Amino acid sequence: MTKLSVNINKIATLRNARGGNVPNLVQVAKDIQKFGAQGITIHPRPDERHIRYQDARDLKSVVYTEYNIEGNPREQSFIDLVLECQPTQVTLVPDANDNLTSNAGWNTIEHKGFLSEIIQEFQRNNIRTSVFVDPSLEMVEGAKAIGADRIELYTEVFAHQFGLGNKNAVLPYIEAAQLANQLGLGINAGHDLSLDNILYFKQSIPNLLEVSIGHALIVESIYLGLDNVVNMYLHKLK
Repeated sequence: MTKLSVNINKIATLRNARGGNVPNLVQVAKDIQKFGAQGITIHPRPDERHIRYQDARDLKSVVYTEYNIEGNPREQSFIDLVLECQPTQVTLVPDANDNLTSNAGWNTIEHKGFLSEIIQEFQRNNIRTSVFVDPSLEMVEGAKAIGADRIELYTEVFAHQFGLGNKNAVLPYIEAAQLANQLGLGINAGHDLSLDNILYFKQSIPNLLEVSIGHALIVESIYLGLDNVVNMYLHKLK
């Protein structure tokens, strides 16, 4: 079974839009786990436009499933936060501070020295490391060379093309996953995965360990309810 980690950034966005503490991010994380999700993901950014650094600290004591913190390790404040919170996994994402959302994977060859050093620091603290990459064989090989434990396949291109009816868009992801398996890298995936495309993607990718889903899951929950949607994903990920 592929694990479902729910990204709760959008819950924080909703809270911040009005001020105060409604919805209560910590309570939502508790409920999502109670509904059956196997992980909670957050992606704090320096401007704290959704997840705040204090949220990461507050969640530490209530996330009893896998706790995944995503972000750009070029920010020393992010590194310090991860080392303080000691999550199950840190996912390294090369997004610029002004990006609306993540839009590309790492060039694991060009940034080999930098990423290797950061990964070693997290691993010394018993934090599993995952590197956000495009479905490129060269980038997967680079992820192995820098010592990452896992890759997270950036799935926006697949999701967009699948929505247009192009199921062959999954082929580069299959090839990347096959290589990752050969190299002993764990495989995660995320970005624009939804109830519409998750089953096909999951069935196509060999040994997919975890998906991180936020935006689509929260939008779907507006219509169908959070408990129901979490379990719809769990059913498709069996």
